Amino acid sequence: MPRLTPEEIRTVFSTSQDFNELFDAFEDALVSELRDLELYRLLFWNSALGPDELCMFGEKLARTFPDLSYEIYMWLANIFEVTYSSYDNFELAIAHYKKAAAARPQEADPYLNAADCYEPDLNIPPADVLIAFLREGLKTVIAKKMVLQRLSYLYQMIGDREQSDYYRNLADDLGKYQN
Repeated sequence: MPRLTPEEIRTVFSTSQDFNELFDAFEDALVSELRDLELYRLLFWNSALGPDELCMFGEKLARTFPDLSYEIYMWLANIFEVTYSSYDNFELAIAHYKKAAAARPQEADPYLNAADCYEPDLNIPPADVLIAFLREGLKTVIAKKMVLQRLSYLYQMIGDREQSDYYRNLADDLGKYQN
């Protein structure tokens, strides 16, 4: 039986700096079967939590509510991209975009957002990792043209003109048939 009301959980998630208190409130939220993503977003943005804790909470939440896993992983990827990018070279963001893509393989957003993480001057995340991810996504996404365009751009950024032209032509050809 939960100890805290939903409003008390919301307050703990947004203000507490104590991991144990956050964990207990999280457990109460799960026991209460609270499916409000806005509530968990407060927890995910709590500055007291580091990447390991965020991953732990996110994984448990996704296992508890599998139908919400796509949104959970996309949200975590965005958090890691914005907050921890200078520490882990976007590895956690890419890992969570991959999890989101696994949850909804037909959606293009995880692939497009991952490609947008690319910093060409530093090659982070590594272009080959992003290219492999996007090429895999082409097998399942509905909006293939946008993924093809991002592949062309990534190849252009690493200086592979032939592959860049190839994927741009595929995107252009696909666009002709979709109109």
